[in-house]
Amino acid sequence: MKCRVLAVVSAALLVVILVTLMSAPGAWAQSTYKTLYRFTGGAAGWAPNALIFDQAGSLYGMTSVGGLIGDCHLTNNGSCGVVFKLTPNPNGSWTESVLHSFTGGADGGAPFAGLIFDQAGNLYGTTNQGGNGYGVVFELTQNPDGSWTENVLHTFCSLTNCDDGRFAEAGLIFDTAGNLYGTTVQGGGSSYCSGGCGVVFKLTSNPDGSWTESVLHSLMGGNDGVSLATGSLIFDTTGNLYGTTTWGGGSTACGFGGCGTVFRLTPNPDGSWTESLLHSFKGGKDGSNPWAGLIFDGTGDLYGTTTTGGAYSAGMVFELIPNPDGSWKEKLLHLFTGGKDGGAPYGGLIFDQAGNLYGMTEAGGAGGYGVVFKLTPNSNGGWNQRLLWTFADHPGAYPAAGLIFDAAGNLYGTTQGDGTTTFGSVFEITP
Repeated sequence: MKCRVLAVVSAALLVVILVTLMSAPGAWAQSTYKTLYRFTGGAAGWAPNALIFDQAGSLYGMTSVGGLIGDCHLTNNGSCGVVFKLTPNPNGSWTESVLHSFTGGADGGAPFAGLIFDQAGNLYGTTNQGGNGYGVVFELTQNPDGSWTENVLHTFCSLTNCDDGRFAEAGLIFDTAGNLYGTTVQGGGSSYCSGGCGVVFKLTSNPDGSWTESVLHSLMGGNDGVSLATGSLIFDTTGNLYGTTTWGGGSTACGFGGCGTVFRLTPNPDGSWTESLLHSFKGGKDGSNPWAGLIFDGTGDLYGTTTTGGAYSAGMVFELIPNPDGSWKEKLLHLFTGGKDGGAPYGGLIFDQAGNLYGMTEAGGAGGYGVVFKLTPNSNGGWNQRLLWTFADHPGAYPAAGLIFDAAGNLYGTTQGDGTTTFGSVFEITP
């Protein structure tokens, strides 16, 4: 699991491209694409992850590598990534500010996820390394002089065990009470996996400013799932949590105990949580190995992606529809071919107000550097794909995160870069 993320980091850089958009086979359209910022490696970071906006229109994110020299073993120099801010200028350019450069020590290192804000404007995120070597959960608070101070809320793995989880690669979410929720790809009490199969955790703030972690569910492997995916959890309107695992589920078509799962966690009156498996991927046409999280539509259906499987083994977009008896039915919306339409969607999906889906693939496209796509429902119950952009590695290449909208309906995202000539980019697309 971790191998793939590291491969992305050492594999890519940013955007440029052909305008190769198709609303259906043979039909072509055009979107406006703009590179807002291109990373050059070094202290400014490289290989950026997911983005968020602040209320003033600035963008925030993290890079998995780059920054000051640290003790993270993703690149030859051991750099551990940064937290960055991109501020728009009157002339249309954007300026990067590094808010924190991870050292790989107690402050964490190698973040693979995005950030979230609280109502006071503080930032929260996770790292895959640093701390005791297995990652941390942190908060960044802005100071009056404009600098930012990091506060580590939780360090994974004590000297005796990793029952609390290790290797946090997904982002965090808040509940209405201000508690944080997240996942780790390893750790927990199961001996099924070497190092544990992953946990779902909750962090609760204490009056003295500290935070207490509680494990809501520790994956047992096999049918229960293995390795929680890098996408964030989501809540439904009644307080249930939903997420995906990249492996497990019981299918013999994939290694690590199966091809991945979709699950729900339901809170009980005694404070415990009960897991329900909504879908276990079987490989092949059913799809396999989801890395991203899920989203709901207005009727309660779930949508997501798998990185492999499907008719062409290049991943797919799926919908899960709840049945009256409590089971869920899978519907395949798009099967990637790995060719011009893209392949290996590692990032999640988003809806626009009209009900269209948007996402990216890390592979495929005319040059093999990935695509940005739009899926539109048609009158026959199917979905038509339109390509909004095809990356060409000058500077954009290998997008591995999801997209976000601004208030005007423009799309924003990142590319990882090839790690040799390009080091990642931030881009804007007007669909």
